[in-house]
Amino acid sequence: MSEEQAAALEAGRLLFARECHFVTGIARLDQLPAANLTEVAFAGRSNVGKSSLINALTGRRALARASNTPGRTQQINFFDLNQQLMLVDLPGFGFAEAPKALVAEWTNLVANYLKGRAVLRRVCLLVDGRHGLKDTDRDVMTMLDDAAVPYQLVLTKVDKVKSAFLNELNQRTSEEIAKRRAAHPEIINTSAETSQGVAELRATLAALAANR
Repeated sequence: MSEEQAAALEAGRLLFARECHFVTGIARLDQLPAANLTEVAFAGRSNVGKSSLINALTGRRALARASNTPGRTQQINFFDLNQQLMLVDLPGFGFAEAPKALVAEWTNLVANYLKGRAVLRRVCLLVDGRHGLKDTDRDVMTMLDDAAVPYQLVLTKVDKVKSAFLNELNQRTSEEIAKRRAAHPEIINTSAETSQGVAELRATLAALAANR
């Protein structure tokens, strides 16, 4: 590991060891908090592990509620990390145990937030490492490409798959996102259970906070 990489990991550790608290949850764009901090949003299919990953990043078990029930996050939730970075937990897209009209409202809310939030520096697009990209993920990627919103793929639950499968998945996914306009080239492999990749993701997000 180079000195630069070590310094980045340490900056990430220090930032995410700081106080992080829930700010607000919104169901309409007119409820958005003041745009005073750089924002990083976590998006992904229902039950991909967004809340679990946010908890792992911040070292808190219940900062963001986690559930095995797809669609539990029903609003956009904002978490203030030491007045340096705003973490944004988005409702899952795809299957949700909720009426179709309500799911449509969530989808519209998220789309409008992603397209119109000036302080949004990056979307962490979470993809289940057991399955890889689905058409619903690609739809979101296309929307972000069209809106010129930078996003980075984060594979979750990688502790559930064998290394050969994960290597092949990373290769295949890298080739696909290379054709995308707004995609960050680096894919981060994570597990909220084993903490794999958590330090690396912290470092990446801390760099965004430092460069606001």
